Amino acid sequence: MEKIAIEYADFAEYDRRQRGIQRHVLAAFIGGLAVGAVGVFASGFDLGIYDPYAYLALSIVVGATATGFGWALLTTFLASASSLVAAMGGSALGGDLRFDAIGGTANGVNLLVVQFVVLGLLAYLTRRRDTWGDLAAGLISGLLIGDVVDRATPGGIDWEISFWPVPAVVVGAVAVAGVIALRRTMAGRARAAAVACVVSGMIAVALLAL
Repeated sequence: MEKIAIEYADFAEYDRRQRGIQRHVLAAFIGGLAVGAVGVFASGFDLGIYDPYAYLALSIVVGATATGFGWALLTTFLASASSLVAAMGGSALGGDLRFDAIGGTANGVNLLVVQFVVLGLLAYLTRRRDTWGDLAAGLISGLLIGDVVDRATPGGIDWEISFWPVPAVVVGAVAVAGVIALRRTMAGRARAAAVACVVSGMIAVALLAL
């Protein structure tokens, strides 16, 4: 009887895990649809803070809650694809079917999907409690801050005159808060913050060189 009880507990745990994966995949798909649909309406109000940061935030949440590296890869890509579908569908309903509804251009869409998946995978790695988790959290924050610097600096690749100061400060503050939220110890947060400073600094120097 004891052996039967143990086997039943194993099967029950396996079933809970599978149900959790199913819910996560469905949530990633629905979340992508919701963010993409809202993005179509937000574009009418010229909210530069929404595109691309709402999509990138979704990828971080999806990746950080995945149950495995492979599932993080699948669900972040699924969320990005559903976001694109929702954005194109919304633009079609408005009488203007555009395949670049997110990201502004065709190259921007491709780059955004790559960023979406990369940040999702890095977010999954932040679940580790070792130095690799600190490195992943720092990379996420550093890349986001570097993008803020690019958009807020005159002459930057994606410079937007309306991005400074409020949107830039808000996104920068969220990127810094993300380091604190993703790490559980002060030492881990310090290491992640150091990585973020190095990465964002390298991006700023590269922008100045260009």
